[in-house]
Amino acid sequence: MRKSLFCFGLGYSAMVLAARLIARGWRVAGTARDGERIDELRALGIEAYAFSTAGGAAVIAPRLGGVTHVLSSIPPGEQGEPVLDALAVPLCEAASLEWVGYLSTTGVYGTRDGGWVDESSELKPSSERSRRRVEAERAWLRLQRDAGLPVHVFRLAGIYGPGRNVIKAVRAGTAKRIDMTGQVFSRIHVEDIASVLEASIAQPNPGAIYNVCDDEPAEPARVVAYACGLLGRPAPPLVPFAQADLSAMARSFYLDNKRVSNRRLHEELGVSLAYPNYKAGLDALYAAGE
Repeated sequence: MRKSLFCFGLGYSAMVLAARLIARGWRVAGTARDGERIDELRALGIEAYAFSTAGGAAVIAPRLGGVTHVLSSIPPGEQGEPVLDALAVPLCEAASLEWVGYLSTTGVYGTRDGGWVDESSELKPSSERSRRRVEAERAWLRLQRDAGLPVHVFRLAGIYGPGRNVIKAVRAGTAKRIDMTGQVFSRIHVEDIASVLEASIAQPNPGAIYNVCDDEPAEPARVVAYACGLLGRPAPPLVPFAQADLSAMARSFYLDNKRVSNRRLHEELGVSLAYPNYKAGLDALYAAGE
């Protein structure tokens, strides 16, 4: 039987996995929110469907019948978990499913004043967005426990990679160094996310939860300074957090101060990260002209 992946939300991270699987002969399908993006995906040979809280489930439900693998990267909203709210029953009835992955966030741990967390740590979300993620994780894992859906949860740290990285921000003049002594968080290169997902697909363990982050949590200001050094530019001055003009998402990163352990992805999945720290990742991006 030919392997197939259906992605709810063919965005930045999911597309890297999709490209790898297509190269291996997999059939890939998935969803997007607007017509222009759907046209782009179809031009790449990907079956693409519209899906949002407003609809699309009736078209997608029959398509899940022969799918072997499902990945969901759609975040929960104020109204709940959109994929499960619309398609929990057809997902559970899809007898061909071998693996289901749900992309969550390390934000579910909240802040630990720089301390370490692992997958067994208590969840203490510090923002409404992260609280929704906790509820979404629990909903997916309930289907694993109660209906046998082969769900795996992946808690992603701050994602970077081609086209989305601090080097690009430095070049654009938008990079900031925030003055928060002792503040650290973890990050992960998008290619390493795909490697972790591939490793899990190769050795399913329904109900498993994995932190997906690199080996070296680091201070954000230090990362910005390193990128400036690669470009031969002076580092921007430190700005007090209260005075920084940050997006809501960026602000939430700074409010959570913790170090995230990735021991499980190494020990259970046998993954060796291509970019085990921010220096390796940024060096590679700089060399590639990103």
